[in-house]
Amino acid sequence: MSYRVVRRAVTLVELLVVISIIGLLMAVLLPAVQGAREAARRVGCRSNLRQVALAVRGHHDARRLFPTGHFIIQGGVGPDSRAWSWLARILPYMEEKALYEEGRVGRATLRQSTIVGRQVALFLCPSDGYSNAGPRWDAGNLSGDVRNLPAPSIGAVGQTNYQGCSGSNWGADGSQLLDDIGTDWPNQSPDRSLKGRDAWDGMDHGDGVMWRSDYLRPRSLRHVKDGTSKTFLAGEALPEKNRYVGWAYANNAYATCAIPPNVVPVEGRSYSPSWWPNVNGFRSSHRGGLYFARVDGSVDWVE
Repeated sequence: MSYRVVRRAVTLVELLVVISIIGLLMAVLLPAVQGAREAARRVGCRSNLRQVALAVRGHHDARRLFPTGHFIIQGGVGPDSRAWSWLARILPYMEEKALYEEGRVGRATLRQSTIVGRQVALFLCPSDGYSNAGPRWDAGNLSGDVRNLPAPSIGAVGQTNYQGCSGSNWGADGSQLLDDIGTDWPNQSPDRSLKGRDAWDGMDHGDGVMWRSDYLRPRSLRHVKDGTSKTFLAGEALPEKNRYVGWAYANNAYATCAIPPNVVPVEGRSYSPSWWPNVNGFRSSHRGGLYFARVDGSVDWVE
């Protein structure tokens, strides 16, 4: 006796049902996978910012001062200056001493140094694809900004997603001798030691922990009057939204709290990445908020 095996083919309806089920599962699982990845990237961002804050404390423990910015006068301006930032000066305290020494930070000009175009992993938020894509070639005051740049462009500039908090005062820039720099977010400092236009000049007379020319008034823990756990040290930045964001240069490594976090332009306005008076605040690529580090090394989520 013999048996004939009958093979039944899959019908078109059955195939469409299977495809529909797979599509439904993908639609359900893909956002979950993406959410998990972003959560991991946020953890990495928070960790990086904390390491930066701890490096600042390491600098303070060693030198009894916060790392200083050297913009204007002593540091000069532009590619042929020694206007190194606070981020450059903490390199030895975050296991980047070799990079610090190679770049001759504080001794060489930015153009003479070989490290200004380097991307430093600890200065980059994993969530920001723009900054992680490589150095930028249009950095304000260094690359193609002819207003304050008589010398040729420096070329590639390493980016950063973390800027020092210069404080809350904003609205006058002493280096350009302008009374009105066109910001939508003017704010006078409550610090009574800042007189006249200095009370508005968050660039060179900040009422925060660090600003671009604070070598003129070096700060230490004794200047933190509100407590180290209540005072912002640094926060997140988005280079894509602001040309003045770079880790090595003192003019590009600080931002103001006078501009709201993740600022939205006032009605009827649009903010160009080149117009720093309105974009030199803190922002992130995370949904709903951003991270700030405090002077004590803690990192908090701010909405």
